[in-house]
Amino acid sequence: MSRATEETNRRLLRARDAMDRAYAQPLDVPALARIAHVSPAHFSRTFRATFGETPHRYLQRRRVERAMFLLRESGRSVTDICFEVGFGSPGTFSRTFRDIVGRSPRTYRREAGATGVPTCFTMAWTRPGDGLPPGRSGTSAG
Repeated sequence: MSRATEETNRRLLRARDAMDRAYAQPLDVPALARIAHVSPAHFSRTFRATFGETPHRYLQRRRVERAMFLLRESGRSVTDICFEVGFGSPGTFSRTFRDIVGRSPRTYRREAGATGVPTCFTMAWTRPGDGLPPGRSGTSAG
């Protein structure tokens, strides 16, 4: 790997770490590009090429992961959780949550509450991201 590629990766990781830390804050591509010291267009292009998803989708997924935890572990309302994790409206939150997890926040809470297994197993089993139902790897055994 060239020195330039290493430096680009380091800058992208710096911006991704900022998203992980400040997921609930209003972050946009220009702000993230400033963290990475590149132009917004270059940032979007290289982020997607490096991490396999756009910066916006990565941030949405991080917010949904945090919301999943709060839905499982707290009794707070879905609307409160929506705003706490950085979504601007309950409708957008519910639609994005359903797109990533495959069910509504309320359904997720009801199903997650019924499991009674340790949180670490629940998190591994229900981690969003590959578009497949939980527990499916995308490969067939035949």
